[in-house]
Amino acid sequence: MPTDTSAERAAVIGLLTDGELEIEGRLVEASNVVLRVWLSQGSERIPAVYKPVRGERPLWDFPEGTLACREVAAWLVAQSGGWHVVPPTVLRDGPLGSGSVQQWVGPLTGWDDSGLVRLDRPREVPDGFVEVLTAEDPQGEPLVVSHASSDQVRALALLDLVLNNADRKGSAMIVDGDRLWAIDHGLCFHVEEKLRTVLWGFAGERLAPAERDRLTKVLEALDGDLSDRLQLLLDGDEMMALRARVCDLLTAGRFPAVPVDRTPLPWPLW
Repeated sequence: MPTDTSAERAAVIGLLTDGELEIEGRLVEASNVVLRVWLSQGSERIPAVYKPVRGERPLWDFPEGTLACREVAAWLVAQSGGWHVVPPTVLRDGPLGSGSVQQWVGPLTGWDDSGLVRLDRPREVPDGFVEVLTAEDPQGEPLVVSHASSDQVRALALLDLVLNNADRKGSAMIVDGDRLWAIDHGLCFHVEEKLRTVLWGFAGERLAPAERDRLTKVLEALDGDLSDRLQLLLDGDEMMALRARVCDLLTAGRFPAVPVDRTPLPWPLW
């Protein structure tokens, strides 16, 4: 998985945190208020996504006004385990009040399908893809939803287990060259099991040594500065649930099976 240098990351975080924020427009497809903005400081200028707390739509199963904090917490946890897949994200004030501000990744115009999640006829699923579920078209003909089984996708699937991500859609994965980015982490860190993802293709597989090392790094970070930072973003029960999830994964030593007692998939899938 590609990595960021500390200098590059620090420069981006500095712009996100202290740069002058200029709103360009609203992303109308989003269910909450999501704004494309530009951050400027001296000669440096980068695009970003600003999600103000006041624009969050209330949800029945997540505490009101907490999604921006969860976005930032997801980035911190990802960094602690060496998952350099979540764009740098900070919490700061903007024209519409406090909110999360995340580096924009991918194209500046339009949306490119990552190609990581596919819908095919059963015999047309390409090599390197694993089946997630079967469905039917309007004529009753069978279809298969599958996702790529690359190392980067598998690493993201493991991160989602740690975060308890309740909304891993195909559109929340962006491919930029040889790099995979993951976005939209507002629905993470619930104390109850909420994982809803299109990346179930690794269910039941054993964790590799490198994957166990990632999980161990998260636990070590939780014994240090990471806990202090997360306490400003999550409540105590959510912090304990995070630690428990990591410990459970290490104890089980494998990706969990697809649950049968609740909905395991996001909607829509893309």
